[in-house]
Amino acid sequence: MQITTLSFENMHNHGELFANLFRARKESFIIQKKWKLPEALGMEFDQYDTPQSRWIAVHEFGEVLAGIRLTPTTAQCGIYSYMIRDAQRGLLDSIPSDLLESDAPVAETVWECSRVFVSNKTPMANRLRVHAMMIEAMVKTSRDLGATQILALTAASWPLWTVRCGLDARAVGRKVFIDDGYYQCVAFDLSAKLH
Repeated sequence: MQITTLSFENMHNHGELFANLFRARKESFIIQKKWKLPEALGMEFDQYDTPQSRWIAVHEFGEVLAGIRLTPTTAQCGIYSYMIRDAQRGLLDSIPSDLLESDAPVAETVWECSRVFVSNKTPMANRLRVHAMMIEAMVKTSRDLGATQILALTAASWPLWTVRCGLDARAVGRKVFIDDGYYQCVAFDLSAKLH
């Protein structure tokens, strides 16, 4: 298995991997979870997939097993910034605006983690390893980008896996029901992960 951090700057070096990541997102979010999201050419995408973001893919033999999108909280594209902040500002109908305890941060050292998935095609025997690789890559890439904190809207079961992955995490919002389950905003402190 390999891990690749993709950007608009380097995607041409990785063949079909970037497109395959978006195809795997469609499979995960639109087909499996039945979320109503934009799609074209067999790929899922949204307004946050801009040159400001980075994408992490765990892949093997061209098949994407898992993925994450990282977006700086300083991002701006038209009226949009990043998903959690835009939800708080009432720009997204599908996510409640009261998902955070305080104002969404806008800081060079805080990045948002979104569109996290592990493909249903990933064998159960490999899922823990794939998940661990994905989280390790998220932390490393975020640190390389200058982040000391990651903000995520994640499944409310986050305390179960954050401890296992060695992440310093705390809830920064209430549990909210979205589409297929309960989710919660969580801040991951990366300051102890400085290398």
